[in-house]
This record gives sequence, structure tokens and C-alpha cells, in this order.
Amino acid sequence: MRIFTAALATETNTFSPICIDRRAFEASLYAPPGKHPQTPTLCTAPITVGRRVAAKKGWQLIEGTAAWADPAGLVNRQTYEDLRDEILGQLRAALPIDAVVLGLHGAMVADGYEDTEGDLLQRVREIVGPEVLVCAELDPHSHLTEKRVAAADFFVFFKEFPHTDFVDRAEDLWRIAVDTLEGRATPVMSIFDCRMIDVFPTSREPMRSFVDKLVRLERDDPDLLSLSVVHGFMAGDVPEMGTRMLVVTNGKAEKGEALARELGLELFAGRGTYRMPEIDERRAVAQAIAAPAGPVVIADMWDNPGGGTAGDATVVLEELLANNATDAAIGTIWDPMAVQICMAAGEGAEIPLRFGAKSAPDTGRPIDGIVRVVRLVRNAEMRFGESFAPFGDAAHIKFRGIDIILNTTRAQSFDPSLFSVMGIDPLSKKILVIKSTNHFFASFSKIASEIIYCSAGTPYPNDPARTPYRRARRDIWPMVADPHGAER
Repeated sequence: MRIFTAALATETNTFSPICIDRRAFEASLYAPPGKHPQTPTLCTAPITVGRRVAAKKGWQLIEGTAAWADPAGLVNRQTYEDLRDEILGQLRAALPIDAVVLGLHGAMVADGYEDTEGDLLQRVREIVGPEVLVCAELDPHSHLTEKRVAAADFFVFFKEFPHTDFVDRAEDLWRIAVDTLEGRATPVMSIFDCRMIDVFPTSREPMRSFVDKLVRLERDDPDLLSLSVVHGFMAGDVPEMGTRMLVVTNGKAEKGEALARELGLELFAGRGTYRMPEIDERRAVAQAIAAPAGPVVIADMWDNPGGGTAGDATVVLEELLANNATDAAIGTIWDPMAVQICMAAGEGAEIPLRFGAKSAPDTGRPIDGIVRVVRLVRNAEMRFGESFAPFGDAAHIKFRGIDIILNTTRAQSFDPSLFSVMGIDPLSKKILVIKSTNHFFASFSKIASEIIYCSAGTPYPNDPARTPYRRARRDIWPMVADPHGAER
């Protein structure tokens, strides 16, 4: 067998002012054929898992380019077209092939392309023809469009949020692909439109039990190849935004449709109960200060670079300063110019510095004062499961007793190694402020005495009922109370 694999991924917050060009991919991951590292990034696990599968089977794996940019706003049109055409050119050169196995995200939007993954998959199908297997692993915070479904044989989405299972789901993707290529499976996708948009953390109930149920169903029923909740991405203003239930059966379309509907309506019945309880910055800081022991983790959950925001909000920091808190560390505030100034000053320097809150309204005010440059790190990285996430050149500064990490490559706070690589012992701090909605949970929950989800400012459109969408549908919950109505 000859299998072609490649990856092209980012998550587009269409409300974000931070646009993506080729430099953004190069800062996060740009790996031409043969250059992909041994460890996967979030959306490139099909490549690294594919190496193991191909080696075991004695198949030929032909690797194309892998490109990943940290989430932000609109992707530059030329950048998308260049990366797409680079991969398509590699695919043409690889012909003839038996399968195409891709790593995608599912929420990319480029200038001129509302459905970039649909565009890519459609072009892949046109090149390889109707008989070649085409499949992909995707992030659940994505848009499952009709164009994508028409172009592919099957999809597998991560089940967990936080996405701790991206390697496991790549294993599932390859298992189904191998069974299909060897004649043991005929994957058929069945989809139910839940007609809703919500946040579905699997680190808490009721979503924890729902995902556990999906795993049991897959395990116990040989007809079920894969079950996925496509959460949707509420910051993507596109026509097919929303939550869907995907069932991949072994040739059992009718069974798949019935189960997708049953599970989708069950998911819909719990609408409004999945999301983490959130409090504002005043209550969050007061609660953290009053806690008997640390580290208390305050998740500045909506200033999340993993959702496309800048990650430079200062709202929580301002509240800490107003309360004269000192035993605290902030990781991170994105400010490339401030990092450049700190790099020029050098470690140990005390300098006047303005930092933070430059990207958008309602993210606080820039902070001004005399800071001490404690540590400078070039090309800093933190752990993320089996992988590493870069956060660029970074500066650890001290301001009014608070340790603050400034960074140049936007990245959410995945792991406590974010602090330790910058010379801060996270276990020694009473309060840790991080920028992440829920991906932090898998690692930070192991060291936290308490976790506080804080909704501070409005850097992210987190209330769909009030978000000023221009392209997204308005016939789903919470825009309307019960869009299914008499259908149930």
C-alpha cells in the first residue's frame, strides 16, 4: 500500500484582530516532507502514528508538508493557497496511491475561503478520484460542513476537551483506515445536527459521562467504528457553525442515522449545563487571596490564545495589583515589543516598561512601571502531553512583587512547565494566572489546590445569544429557545 499523509491546520476566531500569514505557521510549525519531528503537534498526530503503522505493515508512507499555526484571526489568502497548493502538488507527485490520511483542525477560515478544509478535501478528492480512501482527524472545535462530508470517506474527532487524546484518536483513524484498505470495514458517516452551540468540557459532568458512554458504545458494538461530538466553534462566524453528532458505522447507514439522532438529542437536552461555572475578576482574585493554601489557579478563560485571542489582557493582573497581591505569577501576556525591549536590556536590568492590552478593546489597560528583568529565554517551549508547544522568545519580569511572563508567540497555558522554564517554581506561588479555557486542566489540576474559572473583560465572543454574527445561522440554541420543537 502507498499512503499519502499531510497536515494543514489552525483555528480561526473570525472576531480576532490578529491575522495569520506564513510567518505564523513558521513560528508554530512548518515541516516540509521529511522534516516533521518525532513528536506530534495537536493536529499532526496522523503523521507520527502513520509512521508506526506503515513500518509495522510494510507499507509506504509518503509524507507531505505539515503546517500548524496557533489560533488567531483570518488566514491570509495567499498563505492558505500557497500551503494548500504545496500539499496538493506533493499529492500529485505521489500518485498512484491507495489512501490519503490528513491532519486538519476544522475551524480554519481564510480570506476568500469560508470553508478551507472543505476546499482542501474537495481538491484532494478531485486529484485521487472516487475509489481512493480519504480520511482525516480533526479537532471537535470545528465546523462539519456538507462539502467536507461529500469529499471524505470518514472523519475521527478528538473526544476529550482538554484534547489529551489527539494521539489516541489518530490511532483510531489509522485502525479504521487499515481495516478499510484490507477489506474488513466499509465506513459510512451519519450526522445529526444538534442545532445548538455550547462549551463541552469533558473534565466535568455532565460531558464526562456522555463521552464515557460513547467509548462504551464503540467498545461493545462491532458495527460502530467511531463516535464523535463535533462541538462547533462559537467564535467562527460561518454559515454551518454549530454542534453535530457524528456516527461512523461499518456499512450500517440506517443504524448510524438513528444512533446519531438519539445521541444528538440527548446532548441537546443538556444544553446550558455543560459549561464551567465562571466568576468575574473581582470575585476570582478575592477567592484566590482568601484560599488557605496554594497554588490557586485562576484561568483567565476567555483571553485564550487557543481560541484565537491575543492573550495580552491585563484585567486580572490589574485586580491583583489593586489588592496588593504579591505571591502570584502570570503566564503569559503576549507583547513582542516589550520582550524585545527586555532582551535589549538584559537579565538583571531595571527598566521602565509598558506592556499588555494593546490588541483590542475591553482587555484592560496597558501596564506602566519600573520592572526588573529576571530571565530571558530564546525559543521557549512548554510541554503539552506528548508534544511541546512553543511560546517564542520570552521574558520573565518582576513588577510590584508579581512574576510575569511576556512572550512573542501566542500560546495558551498548557502546562506548569510554562513557569519552570522561565525560572518560576509554580508550586511556590499562592496564585497562578493562566490564559486557557480548559486545555490547562489535565496538567494544572495535578498541582492546584483550587481552580477558578474567571470571565474577565470581553476579548472573546463567549455569549452566542449576543454575539454580532453576520454569517452564522440564527436558528440554533441559544439564539432560539428550542429549535427542534415538535420534531422530537
